Amino acid sequence: MAEKRKKVSKKKTVKKKTVKKKVTKKRASRKLTKANVEFFRGLLLQKRKEIFQNVFEIEGEALKKSRLDASGDLSSMPIHMADIGTDNYEQEFALDLMDSERRILHEIDDALQRVEEGVYGICEGTGQPIPKARLEAQPWARYCVEYARMVEEGRVEEPR
Repeated sequence: MAEKRKKVSKKKTVKKKTVKKKVTKKRASRKLTKANVEFFRGLLLQKRKEIFQNVFEIEGEALKKSRLDASGDLSSMPIHMADIGTDNYEQEFALDLMDSERRILHEIDDALQRVEEGVYGICEGTGQPIPKARLEAQPWARYCVEYARMVEEGRVEEPR
């Protein structure tokens, strides 16, 4: 009789398999509302204006004609070689900064185009919505974080 109980209890345990419930997290990456898109559009335009002004300021300072213009030095004393090297380094640094700012301007213009096309906030690699937190940090983002990481690591090619 003890054997029958064991068999019965085994059958019961087999029948009562625990089923794991899939816990669905709140989706942080829901499609953006019109109000959200307009908010990000305003943010993009504001950032574009700010960067545009920065580029002109950097350009004005970096591309002065000579050391005399840049420093306001009115003496005609010969310039030391180290000063020339420093000036060249500062000009090179400013040009690199301008190039970086111009790339961001291009990304912002692309994001504004996506707003007009109605595809803003959609990852270009996966087609899934980009989380609002990512767009708040980088409103011109083209990819979700996971896909951007794969692009940086070289696991996927950048679309375009």
